Amino acid sequence: MTELGVGIVGCGVISTIYMQNLALFRGVRLVACADLLAESARAQAEKFGIRALTIDELLRDPEVDLVVNLTTPNAHFAVSHAALTAGKHVFSEKPLCVSAEDGLRLVQEADRRGLKLGCAPDTFLGAGGRLARETIDSGKVGRVLAGSCFLMSHGMEHWHPNPEFFFKPGGGPILDIGPYYLGALCNLLGSIESVQARASTGFAERVVTAAGARKGDRITVETPTTVMALLHFAEGADIVLSMSWDVWKHGHPPIELYGTEGSLRVPDPNFFGGTVEITARGEDWQVLDSADRLYGKPNWRSPNWPASAPDRANYRCLGIAELASAVLHGTPHRASGAFAAHVLEAMHAILRAGEHGGTIAVESRIERPAPLSDAEAASYWRAAAG
Repeated sequence: MTELGVGIVGCGVISTIYMQNLALFRGVRLVACADLLAESARAQAEKFGIRALTIDELLRDPEVDLVVNLTTPNAHFAVSHAALTAGKHVFSEKPLCVSAEDGLRLVQEADRRGLKLGCAPDTFLGAGGRLARETIDSGKVGRVLAGSCFLMSHGMEHWHPNPEFFFKPGGGPILDIGPYYLGALCNLLGSIESVQARASTGFAERVVTAAGARKGDRITVETPTTVMALLHFAEGADIVLSMSWDVWKHGHPPIELYGTEGSLRVPDPNFFGGTVEITARGEDWQVLDSADRLYGKPNWRSPNWPASAPDRANYRCLGIAELASAVLHGTPHRASGAFAAHVLEAMHAILRAGEHGGTIAVESRIERPAPLSDAEAASYWRAAAG
């Protein structure tokens, strides 16, 4: 076998970038899609020249070796578990599922069946994440002692046409955006050992302002939308994490890490490129741009991609190609289900600590993923380097 046939379940907003990008990577071939709304699957199938199936048909299809789960979070467990029991490898959008217990069940099911389970975010495999990891591993900032991590905005209702699930159980900034930030931190620092937190809800309801059928609708908020946490890592670092959808504007960098020899600014982990900034013992910041490295060149501008003036790197499907390479060639699997399950457990610990107070232990442990070399990164790429 030289490539895996890919079937996508979930044909909502995010499916387009996956379907566009999949053709750029080796080892994978898009063959089918499915959605509970048959018309959504048909529209995407027609656009990308693939077959539209029911979910059950896709899970039975012999051409589908790998199921990409792009459903809403509350459906992640059921779809991924069904795919694994059907003998398919799985790559899921984040979070791995809604509950930490179900995340562990998925990891165990994949292991029992000898299948690969992967999960977004795969952004830490991009050029910016690789450059930050190389900087940490080189010892340029020494041992990381502490840091800060900020994600602040005013929510999703201004851009997403159907944003209700963001404000219901299973949503909120921790479970929706937290995987990017905690994934980046775990790639750099290893396992989270314990957390403390405070949580609140800034606005009791949200009004949809994005264009579409739901514009003007009011959404009752049922999950915390501001969370302040302290993360203690097993290797000793303490990171302040602030995530909020109640902020109109702020000036904090996404991630700063403070080491015994210097400080490091890590690019926005929601994307694959960006600049790394480093200062040694208080000297001026040195800016290292990842744009000239593979998976760092800007190729996307919201809301349409490609566009004439892209301003950020969006190489979604990199983790799918990495999973396919692990299946086909035995290379390391970094954006794995076990990695995502640890992040998921840590996020639930944050939410519990925010609700009840105290210090909550994170029981699972992971090893930092193996660094992704430029050579292995290039082996995934079907298109011209850039």
